[in-house]
Amino acid sequence: MAPLGAPGQVQDQIALAEIELCGDLMIAASSANGDRLSQASIDEILRVGEDRRTSR
Repeated sequence: MAPLGAPGQVQDQIALAEIELCGDLMIAASSANGDRLSQASIDEILRVGEDRRTSR
């Protein structure tokens, strides 16, 4: 196991965050009315403009 703060661990945390965001988009898309999500909906789901480190 890599020690805390090791480069691989940082990459794992980034990858997990990206997977979570993709999952959030898929869930929203599956329940959306119509063929597409609006850009505003996508921005809201991805928390564009928010500091993601403190938003969860």
